[in-house]
Amino acid sequence: MSSLIINRVVPAIRMFTSRQKMMVARFDDRSELLKAEDEDDLLNLDFIKKSSGILIVDETQDPGEIIDDLTVKLSTWYDSRTPHPDYILLKGIGLVAIAENAASLDALLGKPVQKVKEVSGRAQNKIIIVTGGAQGFGGGIAELLYAQGANVVIADLNEETGGKMADSLNAVPQTNQAYFVKVNVGSAVSVEDMVAATVKHFGGLDVIISNAGILRAGGLDEMTPETFGLMTDINYKGYFLCAKYASEVMKVQSSFKEDYFTDIIQINSKSGLKGSNRNFAYAGGKFGGIGLTQSFAMELMPFKIKVNSICPGNFFEGPLWSDPERGLFVQYLKAGKVPGAREIKDVKAFYEAQVPAGRGCRVIDVMRAIFYVMEQEYETGQAVPVTGGQNMLN
Repeated sequence: MSSLIINRVVPAIRMFTSRQKMMVARFDDRSELLKAEDEDDLLNLDFIKKSSGILIVDETQDPGEIIDDLTVKLSTWYDSRTPHPDYILLKGIGLVAIAENAASLDALLGKPVQKVKEVSGRAQNKIIIVTGGAQGFGGGIAELLYAQGANVVIADLNEETGGKMADSLNAVPQTNQAYFVKVNVGSAVSVEDMVAATVKHFGGLDVIISNAGILRAGGLDEMTPETFGLMTDINYKGYFLCAKYASEVMKVQSSFKEDYFTDIIQINSKSGLKGSNRNFAYAGGKFGGIGLTQSFAMELMPFKIKVNSICPGNFFEGPLWSDPERGLFVQYLKAGKVPGAREIKDVKAFYEAQVPAGRGCRVIDVMRAIFYVMEQEYETGQAVPVTGGQNMLN
């Protein structure tokens, strides 16, 4: 099914049906549903919950025509009844189920009903993509958002690790869910597919956290054009692609629900605020990312889409720094970036000494900044430092 139809129609349905509270939705295009013509056809399917809440949209492949038909039929629906429809059949396209939470969507689409844990928090029922979400900063962010009630899409190139993380979060059934999507953020097709998969599974998109990134240290005489190009694709182009395809869905939501704010958040770095010796490929991409943030913010704020960067200090406890084979402590030791350093502990002590707070940045520090930019409605285009005082604004 065309991502154009998915990304325009399903978020519109979510907004239309979110009257007292925000709903979630799921698109299903099983072959049996593509053949359905009316309510009786649906109710004859074993996996459809018996319901009087069914609305049917005339067959067409034009998103504008579908939305026009929806507008009229949902207006008529709400004139005579309060509850939202449980199902909206897009004839010849598929079925959209609507519910108050992800667990209820499972029940509507034939999965066994089970007792679930009710979860509430600062991200309750929001739909949030975290790229690079299988481990490290991204994994920690995804876990904390999930604990605060978000429906989290763990988007990562590492299918095994990402899938295991989603399974781990979903191990204790609760009202919100985690969902894994494989993505290469340097590929336009892959990022577009990631956004479409999110919309199909949860019905829309409220926040995208562009976290995926790589770092290869080295000076000018060491850095190959190929490595420089790879880092630029992931760290700079990847952010552009995430913003491009996420904003398409967010604009649809804005057009159908006045004053509904969404967020594009880049996990940048303190290296985006100050140059980094023998680390220019990474710092340059991060500097450029802040330029994108400021420019996207001006373009997208009319659609109630806030765009901000978070600039963490060094995450010494994560694999980026501490991996014994490819971590930055090892790379910087080999590259001679720290004068006089003979062991990894010398490199670590050197960097810790540069932080007034006396330690590296942690996931919870970054999470507090993320909640700040999500919860306020007045600030956009900012690069928020989370560096323990190592970098100060001027």
